[in-house]
Amino acid sequence: MFVQPVDYALAIWFVLAGLSTAYVAWDQFRNNPEPVVMKWGFILVTLYMGPLGLLIYVLADKEPRPGEHEAFTKPLWKQGVGSTIHCVAGDATGIILAAAITAALGLPMWIDLIVEYIAGFAFGLFIFQSLFMKSMMGGTYWENVTKSFMPEFISMNFMMAGMAPVMSFLMMGSDMRAMEPTELLFWGVMSFGVIVGFIVAYPANVWMVARGLKHGLMTEREPEFDKAEKGRREHVYGGAGAGMAGHRHAHARLDEHANPGHGGPGGNPGAGHHGSGHGSSHGDGGGGSRGSHGGEGMEPDATVPQLAAFGGVSVLALALGMIAPANWVNLTLSARDVGGAIMPPGMIMDRDTPAAAMLDMAAVHPRLITASHGLEVRGDRELEARMENGVKVFDLETSVIRWAILPDVKVDAYAINGQVPGPRLHIRQGDRVRINVTNRLPESTTIHWHGLILPNEMDGPAEITQEPIPPGGSYRYEFTAGQSGTYFYHSHDHVDRQQALGLYGALIIDPANPQDEIAADHDYVIQLQEWLMREGLTFPSMPMDGGQPNYFTINGRAYPSTDTIRMKVGETLKVRFIGTNNGFIHPMHIHGGPFEVVARDGETIPESARFLADTVNVGPGQRYDVVWQARRPGKWLIHCHIGHHTTNNNVEEKGGGGLMVVIDVQP
Repeated sequence: MFVQPVDYALAIWFVLAGLSTAYVAWDQFRNNPEPVVMKWGFILVTLYMGPLGLLIYVLADKEPRPGEHEAFTKPLWKQGVGSTIHCVAGDATGIILAAAITAALGLPMWIDLIVEYIAGFAFGLFIFQSLFMKSMMGGTYWENVTKSFMPEFISMNFMMAGMAPVMSFLMMGSDMRAMEPTELLFWGVMSFGVIVGFIVAYPANVWMVARGLKHGLMTEREPEFDKAEKGRREHVYGGAGAGMAGHRHAHARLDEHANPGHGGPGGNPGAGHHGSGHGSSHGDGGGGSRGSHGGEGMEPDATVPQLAAFGGVSVLALALGMIAPANWVNLTLSARDVGGAIMPPGMIMDRDTPAAAMLDMAAVHPRLITASHGLEVRGDRELEARMENGVKVFDLETSVIRWAILPDVKVDAYAINGQVPGPRLHIRQGDRVRINVTNRLPESTTIHWHGLILPNEMDGPAEITQEPIPPGGSYRYEFTAGQSGTYFYHSHDHVDRQQALGLYGALIIDPANPQDEIAADHDYVIQLQEWLMREGLTFPSMPMDGGQPNYFTINGRAYPSTDTIRMKVGETLKVRFIGTNNGFIHPMHIHGGPFEVVARDGETIPESARFLADTVNVGPGQRYDVVWQARRPGKWLIHCHIGHHTTNNNVEEKGGGGLMVVIDVQP
């Protein structure tokens, strides 16, 4: 499932990689005169590097016209490409296989990097170099291992020095789907890592080819063609004289050490050409004789100090690439720890950020959505109870839905009974109630009955008064309502995440004596909420870097999609402000005159203590009941007095946004 723009880009990239690989494979086995091991080297590298691998093949190795492969591949920079191709083909194969296996096993990233290095080095040395090149290098298998060890060691060190930081920073970045082998992003990171590894390893391979430590590109032709081509070349170049001699002198080291297939010890351009199975030994690996194949061996001219210095620098580069990222990202985490979480843009993550924090701050994954609702579906719908032996029974079910807060804006939310806010529970003081909660979330949850006096085991805090309700599980809450007033319920497990994503609802308890109710002509509940939506994903909003909200809702809608309250002059309106939000204090203000504050946190204020105000600060968890009288006709606002909270993604629409409701008063 594509959830980010990068997914579409990667899909295109891998389609191009597939087409590029198919072309390289077709052209290699149809036209290009080189040994099978190099054919497969270019095929694998193009598979890993996509169109870039195709470009390298065409520029450095693809025979432009029949009979010109030797001359075309002769330049040192192309020989370095061939050497690096062979390195990448073997080492990257081991690295990628190890990365997929360690991720599936849930090993931490630091172990993953070590295993990848060992697997890449082992695959490159023991299989791709010493085994696949054995017939060309001559000698026994273990002789080839010995000859190839140092060049392979240097090349692998530089390659992994490039790949390791790429994998560390991209896999442990904001989109940690990159750690999951089942995600396109994982393979995208692998591809980019191979490209960087190729670039870093290339200079070292050029130097080793020039010094005779490694082979580069090679040519292998059928005997009939080889003989005819040799004669043609002798005819064409025979009279070149001093010019050709000078050319051979300029490339003496390459011809004699790194590129014997382009000229033997005497400079004969055909001396290194052999029939099928007898190709010249230009490969990614150590020097050595072709033994029974009759070819001359490579004689490295690198000094011991040079090798020691180059090897030491490669080890230093490897250490920096492997260890340095641990200063910025938490390499103790594994793919299993973070579960493909996507972090909010701008959130600070460092080497100390634990997996639990990342999971709580992560986006709701679109794959979890079970339903999608437009503006026609309302939240805060009153839920009718059913009676069982004198007990009022309510059934609540949590789920992940897509919820419209504006005509063109939908958030991914945690819902109760498929709505945000959850259904309103309306009971009377003295009622015996039973609430059956079924959890359909991807994580555990509980429900807390905010402000109520009830048995401790019914209170709801996870792992304190009850075991969390696991995904697919259920829990029964039962108590007698001993209080009256404005209350609410909300999740009390992963509260920072679940309540911020919509897991809350109003609980209105009428007094046992109707005369105790503070009467008004209209009664309206306002449940406040903050949302964070970036790049098409919904994150739990939090008052922290990267977690600040950009949308605000009343009863699950942002203005201008909020309700309009219709009244007549002289009528009264009871507004029940409920701080169902998590992060901010909202100074809620009503235009058109002051209101009377009649209750706070569910407790009715004695008449002598009531007071007039036009703004009350509603903090998370707080409730205020206020009574406002329509004194004059017109459109009067209820809104938060923090300007940003009356915008939608920082934009005003039809005079505002977010936490705004219009009271339409008619004469």
